[in-house]
Amino acid sequence: MDAETFDYVIIGAASAGCVLARRLSEDPGVRVLVLKAGGSDRSVIVSMPAALTMPMNTRRFNWGLTTEPEPGLGGRRINLPRGKGMGGSSSINGMCYVRGNPMDYEVWSAKGATGWHWANALPYFQKAEAVRGGGPLRGADGPLQVTRGTEQNPLCHALVDAAVEAGYARSANMNEVQHEGFGPMEMTVGDGRRCSAA
Repeated sequence: MDAETFDYVIIGAASAGCVLARRLSEDPGVRVLVLKAGGSDRSVIVSMPAALTMPMNTRRFNWGLTTEPEPGLGGRRINLPRGKGMGGSSSINGMCYVRGNPMDYEVWSAKGATGWHWANALPYFQKAEAVRGGGPLRGADGPLQVTRGTEQNPLCHALVDAAVEAGYARSANMNEVQHEGFGPMEMTVGDGRRCSAA
């Protein structure tokens, strides 16, 4: 490696580092080096969605961080799982996929973040995601596989119905037109496996 040169060196291979490396390396003439502490995320407990709590509770995949003592909790420290290795926290998180609220982008733009309104952000969400059976606001060819939950457990529907009865909005899909409300969940899972930034 001493004799090699790189156009870009990226320190960290969590979500941002992996995305940046992928985008930069789309140009075949560019050489990219990614450095990351922690190693590979290749493990059955990382890739298997049903094992989602296991990687966040192991030293191999979790840095083991905690909060400062919380005064409102009697001085207790709270576990703060942060991913160690390729994919960072996207390799140990709960795999829930929720885009940012469109109105947040509109507020950012109104407060001076030029170009950060929803219409400008939407194409990047679409480019990133691969949603099977998605509508016109969804992407189909991106690297991040997004799957809707099976909703087989009757409690899924009972929870949504109870929320609507309590006055909350019903959302057919939180990542499309009706962002706020209760409805089915999407997750970063494809073909039964976690889809992380790695």
